Formats: sequence, structure tokens, C-alpha cells
Amino acid sequence: MSVRAAWRYIPILAWSFFVGLPIYWMVITAFKDNSAIYAGARWLPWGDFTPTSKAWHDVLGGSASVIGPLEHSLIIATTATAISVFFGSLAGYGLARFPVRLGFMRNDDVSFFIVSQRIMPPVVVVLAFFIAYKYVHLLDSLLGMIVIYTAFSIPLATWFMQSYFKQMPVELEEAAYIDGDNRLMAFLRIALPLTLPGLIATSLLTFSFVWNEFLFAVVLTSNKATTLPIMIAVQQGAQGTNWWNICAISMISIAPMVVVAIFLQKRLVTGLLGGALK
Repeated sequence: MSVRAAWRYIPILAWSFFVGLPIYWMVITAFKDNSAIYAGARWLPWGDFTPTSKAWHDVLGGSASVIGPLEHSLIIATTATAISVFFGSLAGYGLARFPVRLGFMRNDDVSFFIVSQRIMPPVVVVLAFFIAYKYVHLLDSLLGMIVIYTAFSIPLATWFMQSYFKQMPVELEEAAYIDGDNRLMAFLRIALPLTLPGLIATSLLTFSFVWNEFLFAVVLTSNKATTLPIMIAVQQGAQGTNWWNICAISMISIAPMVVVAIFLQKRLVTGLLGGALK
């Protein structure tokens, strides 16, 4: 490799160091104890400090167990993502294939109106949801969290899927009509399979937003439907901050997204690039 070609890797290495250093610090902190954290910066396991598994005993079955919140997060995020992507695909397909007229609004206007609901800061409506949920007895329930996350995720899924359907040739669906398929069958048999990379990208993005959401979870839950972000927040108490527990829970929190992204990397990149094209 020539010196000139090697220069190309310098920004990559610099960015990798910039991104990797906080992750490295999180990993080693998850194996530290109180003395190793508050006695100054310790970087090297078995060199600067002796690793301990105390934090993992706490978060996997001890006083700071994440088993319940982890189950809640998986149920809420998976269900909300599946519902959002399904209805978002239907809405995106309709906006991409049919002329829509709602008063003065046309397809692009309706599309912008839908995605504007996701642009709205959640803090604007969280109090209203709290009052409404109190009256319908949905506070601190998995159903209530699924409903609110689905409502806030459908606009994003619709916006993404509309872009993917616009890129798909309509002639493929017309060929399905000749074979006897109706609109719904053409959508399920032709349109959805051809936009699989887009479906995967949309699902992962929607899942990540729901998985990491904090505001609705902290306001609308207390015990029966708490999620992992809440568990991270409660590690700070009157006796100080349990940094070792926070880092251990954070590792558990990011693990599913990292694993899925690694296995679906090619389809994810294809879907993201496809949705960016016009």
C-alpha cells in the first residue's frame, strides 16, 4: 500500500477511536467496583484495577435486576414496531400509488402532515396522555405503552415506506393484476417482498426509537411496564451513582441492536440508501 493510499485510512481510524473509546470505557466500567471508579481513571483491567462481576450479579438477579424491564422493552418494542411497520407500509403504499385529495392537500401535503406528527416534541403531549391514560386505566401497562409508541412510530414508517414504494416500477403490480391478483394480493405478494431491504431498515429504525425512548416511559410507567432506559435512570440515588450498574445495563441495552445490525448489515445499508433516493 502506498503512502498516498494510506492517508485515506487516517480519518477512518480517527473516527473509530472517537466512537470506540466511550464504548471501551463503558465495557471496563461494567467490571469495576466502587474503589476502581472513584480512585481516579483506571484504563487497563488486571493492570490498573482488578475486574469484578458484582455489577452483573446485581443486574441479572440482584437488587438492580433488569430481567423484568428487559422483557417489557422487548414486548413493547417488538409489538409496536410490527404494528407500525405494517400500517405504515399500507399508508405509504397508498400515498405512492393513489392520488389523494383532502381539501387543498394532495399526496405530498398529506405525507408532510403525517411525518410532522413525528417532528412534534413528545413533551408537548405527554401530560395530555397522562391524564387520558389515567381515565382509561392504561397507566403503567404494556398495552398503554404499545399504543402510544405505535401512534408515534406510524408516521415515521409511513414516510420511509412511501419512498421505497415510489422507486418500485408499477408495471410489476400491473403484471400481477393480469394474473388475477387484486390490490391487496399484489401488495402482499409483489410490493412488500420487493421492498424487503426498506422494510428491514424501517423496522430497525422504528425499533431503535421505541427501544431507547425515555420520556413517555418515565411519565406513564412506574412498576409493571418499566423499560430499560428507566432502569438506567434509577441507578442514581441518594447514596450516589452506581456507574458499574449503569454500564452493565447499557451493555445489555445496546446488545440486541448491535447483533441485529451486524447480521442484517447489507440489507440495512441497501434500505437506507434506497430510501434516500428520489
